[in-house]
Amino acid sequence: MHDVTVLTLVPPQYDRLPKCLDSVRWADDIFCVVDARAPEEAVVAARGYTDHVAVHEYENAAAQRNWALPQVTTEWTLVLDADEWVSEALANRIREIVRVDGGPDGYQILRHSYFLGKLIQHCGWHHDYNLRLFRTEKGKYLDKRVHSKVIVDGQVGTINEVMYHDTYRSFDEYFATMRRFTSWGAQDAFDRGKRAGLSDLILRPGLRFLKMYVLRRGFLDGYHGAVLCGLSAFSVFTKYAKLWKLRQDRDNGAGLKL
Repeated sequence: MHDVTVLTLVPPQYDRLPKCLDSVRWADDIFCVVDARAPEEAVVAARGYTDHVAVHEYENAAAQRNWALPQVTTEWTLVLDADEWVSEALANRIREIVRVDGGPDGYQILRHSYFLGKLIQHCGWHHDYNLRLFRTEKGKYLDKRVHSKVIVDGQVGTINEVMYHDTYRSFDEYFATMRRFTSWGAQDAFDRGKRAGLSDLILRPGLRFLKMYVLRRGFLDGYHGAVLCGLSAFSVFTKYAKLWKLRQDRDNGAGLKL
């Protein structure tokens, strides 16, 4: 049997961690990398499930995972965020995959997400595949501050058994994450030489809303769908507004605190 390690990043807000780690007790190893800003209680919570716990300064998720991956000794790695968990059907499917030789070197896994306590069944969230299972030596994350994806050197397959994501439970959580992600996204775009035009500020947010709410039938998720689509559009606007300000400040010789 080929072994699998579950790699989990533990943030300062670690309240969802027990559900995450309870769902992967079957794994050969659980490696928790705790954000250095997290309280000591986060380390204690992680150690309730594994002795393989490290505290490391958090820069972004990609950097944290790339720091951790060379320390994984099993053939396979399953990456989970602390607010995600594995269904029983998915656990069984993963164990089937890692037992056999050959096959793809990585797998996209279907993820279903909750927003403000409701399982979102439309908005594009119902068809959300993430590459989370891969042969350890074949995977590395792109050097991006936000929404970085693991690149697998080899064939990639698909798993339709579901993992779950208990995302934003409150507006405070959403806006804290949005502020960080829009800043990182704007900086990534700025570093690539992109600039924000009026069309980005005016059209892109509206198009995001129409795509999620109309084309991907977010209206069927009721008030939760309307709020999610509206906030997503606002996030797009905020990112491009920050990108515009970065360019302005560079041209004026000033600095910007995003």
